[in-house]
Amino acid sequence: MSLVPYALARPFLFGLDPEAAHDLTLGTIARLQNTPAQCLWSQTRVNDPVTVAGLKFPNRVGLAAGLDKNGRCIDGLGAMGFGFIEVGTVTPKAQPGNPKPRMFRLPQAQALINRLGFNNEGLEAFLANVRRARSFRANGGILGLNIGKNAVTPIENAVDDYLAGLTGVFPHADYITVNISSPNTKNLRALQSDEALDALLGALTERKALLEQQQARRVPMFLKIAPDLDDDQIGVIAATLQRHGVDGVIATNTTIARDAVKGLPHAEEAGGLSGAPVREASHRVVKALRAALGRGFPIIGVGGVMSADDARAKVAAGADLVQVYTGFIYGGPPLVPQIARALSAKG
Repeated sequence: MSLVPYALARPFLFGLDPEAAHDLTLGTIARLQNTPAQCLWSQTRVNDPVTVAGLKFPNRVGLAAGLDKNGRCIDGLGAMGFGFIEVGTVTPKAQPGNPKPRMFRLPQAQALINRLGFNNEGLEAFLANVRRARSFRANGGILGLNIGKNAVTPIENAVDDYLAGLTGVFPHADYITVNISSPNTKNLRALQSDEALDALLGALTERKALLEQQQARRVPMFLKIAPDLDDDQIGVIAATLQRHGVDGVIATNTTIARDAVKGLPHAEEAGGLSGAPVREASHRVVKALRAALGRGFPIIGVGGVMSADDARAKVAAGADLVQVYTGFIYGGPPLVPQIARALSAKG
């Protein structure tokens, strides 16, 4: 159990601008991880091993990409009891993202809206941070590296950015996630359409096969998709994943829908809505994917996991593993072992 209860820290953090609170928290974790001060937030990891996509996960609870975009806090975040951590999204070149303010809390709805826009320090700095991480993976934690495209790269050249990202992260990843579902990079979600997705996955799976042969290691590749898809679109994506032999899918990213938060302060801000309001849309996509992909195809469920019950519902819908982001912001580190215990065969 951590020495500083999150219930004491949260009022202070929620009194700050959301992005300022985020930067302060990550900066503190980055400075103090792997030091005696890490005991301030460390928690015993629930042991509930499960094998998914050929990887042995210590438990079923992961941190979603987007919280630690530059991979600065892998060990510090891992000390909170996660079975796996996903960092990024990283783009080949550094970019500042969208203008501030670009992150908003909707506490009445247990939600966030962000339009960060893949702000990150670029692939070279990202990989340097990943190489510095040591304790999380040494203790069996699984690390996912999430790749995207630069905002200035024309959508018709997006494949080049993803190939650069794949090649760069491949030697350092336990699994790789291809993010084509953020609503905050212009035209990015167009890559989920039939022909564009076919071309992208064809190029990536060909490159991955070459890298696996050259480096004599297997690295599963997942595709992260949006919750704002109809059944026909989900069916096309499922068929394309299977056709190209992609190892798994992460469902889902944030939503552009606003029905669930209508009338609340900040509800009309542009960007992706996450947290409790995306829960049902995410469940629907997970359920449709499981129906289309059949048993055994790896699905990581994310979106609206605010409690242990939400995590159980995600697994009941068809997810093998779950990830948290906004639930982690609202519930803090205690949420991680709560969910892991609930999903454990012993729970």
